[in-house]
Amino acid sequence: MHKIRKGAALGVDCMCMDLEDGVAWNRKQAARETVAEALQSLDFGGAEYLVRINPAGSGLETADLAAVLPHRPMGVVLPKVESGEALRWVSARIAETEQAHGWPVGGIRLIAIVETALGVVNLREIASADARLDALVFGSEDFAGSVGAVRTPAAWEVFYARSAVVTHAAAFGLQAIDMVCPDFRDLERVRREAEEGARLGFAGKQIIHPAQIGPVQRAFTPSEAEIAAARRLVEAFQAHQADGTGAFAVDGAMVDAPMIKAAERILARARAAGKL
Repeated sequence: MHKIRKGAALGVDCMCMDLEDGVAWNRKQAARETVAEALQSLDFGGAEYLVRINPAGSGLETADLAAVLPHRPMGVVLPKVESGEALRWVSARIAETEQAHGWPVGGIRLIAIVETALGVVNLREIASADARLDALVFGSEDFAGSVGAVRTPAAWEVFYARSAVVTHAAAFGLQAIDMVCPDFRDLERVRREAEEGARLGFAGKQIIHPAQIGPVQRAFTPSEAEIAAARRLVEAFQAHQADGTGAFAVDGAMVDAPMIKAAERILARARAAGKL
């Protein structure tokens, strides 16, 4: 409980309480009880509070859901997703709990971690599996293990899968959350990975240590210069649309629809970060 309480006070966007890899097999029930207590007693401030359960088919997922769903987490994170069927099964269990408590059906969200070769191959099915699904998370360490790759700081061995996750998320209107950096002491690597993830189109990045919060938040928060440039583009576009003008230039460059979309995404990220 101490670590959960500490995490809730860190000012992060999302707090994910773990029942899977971070919990020893002989401590699963104790972890369920701790997470249930946290959901009932802690103030998470403005952070989303999620619970990562054990994978579908593990034999642990039913007890995980039974322990935490009555205390209404904001979302359930399902790891090692390899099919749409697994997501639909979890969504149905969530719906049963919502109906039993008289809560709005669909209020508890679902997040899928894609971290195996089969999961990447089945991304289209996974991304379109259920209306409750909000986001795809890329799990690089497990993915590398599933294909026999050797993880390196450059991360080229997971680049295809990483790109596939962000592409499918965009195609189906989902958020894409980038891989974790396992070396929490190497903040330069954290910064570099976070900036790469933002450029690839990810909406955020997983972290495992408080020291990683600053570099990641800075990477995904537009700078004042980026915000100003995006505003100029959008305002110029709106003005030219009102005048009936087609092609136009801003800051010496011709502007087209993809540039406007990119500018709008920057402004959306700025609003999410409280900078607008």
